[in-house]
Amino acid sequence: MIFTSSEFLVFLALVLLITRLLRGEGHRRNVLLVASYFFYGWWDWRFTFLMFATTTIDYVVGLHLERMADSGRRRALLVASLVANLGILVYFKYMNFFIDSLHPLLTAAGLHATRLDIVLPAGISFFTFQSMSYTIDVYRRDLPATRSYRDFVMFVSFFPQLVAGPIVRASVFMPQLRTHEHRPQWDNVRAGLELFVRGFVKKSLFADSLAALVDPVFAHPAAFAPLSVWLAVLAYAGQIYYDFSGYSDMATGCGRMFGFQFPANFRHPYTSRSITEFWRRWHITLSTWLRDYLYIPLGGNRRGRGRTYLNLAITMLLGGLWHGASLTFLVWGAWHGAGLALDKLRLDLMGDRAHPPPSALRSLAGWAVTFLFVLVGWVFFRAPDFRSAFTVLGKMAFMEPGGSHWTHVQAVVVLVAGVALHVRSVWQRERELVPDLRQPLGWALAVIAIVLVLLFSPFSTNPFIYFQF
Repeated sequence: MIFTSSEFLVFLALVLLITRLLRGEGHRRNVLLVASYFFYGWWDWRFTFLMFATTTIDYVVGLHLERMADSGRRRALLVASLVANLGILVYFKYMNFFIDSLHPLLTAAGLHATRLDIVLPAGISFFTFQSMSYTIDVYRRDLPATRSYRDFVMFVSFFPQLVAGPIVRASVFMPQLRTHEHRPQWDNVRAGLELFVRGFVKKSLFADSLAALVDPVFAHPAAFAPLSVWLAVLAYAGQIYYDFSGYSDMATGCGRMFGFQFPANFRHPYTSRSITEFWRRWHITLSTWLRDYLYIPLGGNRRGRGRTYLNLAITMLLGGLWHGASLTFLVWGAWHGAGLALDKLRLDLMGDRAHPPPSALRSLAGWAVTFLFVLVGWVFFRAPDFRSAFTVLGKMAFMEPGGSHWTHVQAVVVLVAGVALHVRSVWQRERELVPDLRQPLGWALAVIAIVLVLLFSPFSTNPFIYFQF
């Protein structure tokens, strides 16, 4: 089920109604657990068994890790859990990528390997990272192992953030199960609806409209003039932001309706004045996960400058691979890893001069360089292959001047409107596109937003972009 579909809206209304009418927190959690597995099984019921198996492994491992005192045995048990989780992830997501990458070597050695008929389970990267963070935290003794099997299964499978995040850690989710009742209350439902409407408009009106400009240009970039390609790249920057932040808003809103608070996933990332700042504002739950469970264990910045730069590069390279089994994603990760390393080098060289507030001109220059850097990265993220990516970059550099000046008028209007609304919300320090449903004006704005969606949204059946990850 896609959050913007009528099936999901009916599903959500029914779950809210049932949990509202039920007495007893245990019964409500049982309903939420069954609803979560129903939600995931709606796409392909077979993969509910896969999620159940990985969840059970980590639950049992967590209990044993808490009881064990021998450090060697605890380390071996943690490694076994990580191998099981990553092994499943590698098989479903990366096996064909490795077969394709090694095909020339295998052929030269006289071996024949064919692609496997594998269906990628929705959201496998997200629920795998969530479950792994639990076992790592229990191993570090940062978190007590949960005794309730039902609560742990619910933590991994909770439907609002199951398929595309945000990545909610057990240290955030489990205390809310111990200290909160999750009977829907009006204040929570209202606040959740505000977020849900914002995400709905972002996805249905902004992201899907921008896709109408993005998709044709990236499918045949050589056929379009440089200005059309520039518009398409800018539109993709808007599309992926509105698509993914829209999903995060809808997921956070759904969780809030049941009394759960999820961490923020975006904070106006395109206002960043450095690539380091960008990753503090973009996909925050993933960047902090990579920092805490990969960058810091690699040594972080504790082993000298050279090792710090290498750790940043490795972290982002693997972060790129996490996004997809493709060499273009690896290049995107390497691009951002190099950017973070260079930015760290800049800060190291500037020393104390990096801390005073920069001048307006320097801030503007930092924003322009950062935004251009991010745009170039998005080309590799979106392009189906390197040939298309380099054609797009050539057009952006005006090295290939020919082509059609086609544009999609509605997408351009939406892009300009999105930028204007974004700038306004940042300038006035307001929340982005959020109607306050405590006021009549808020309800009026929400109705206007829904009417705009009904009138102008392409209502495509495109899933959210991050569903593939």
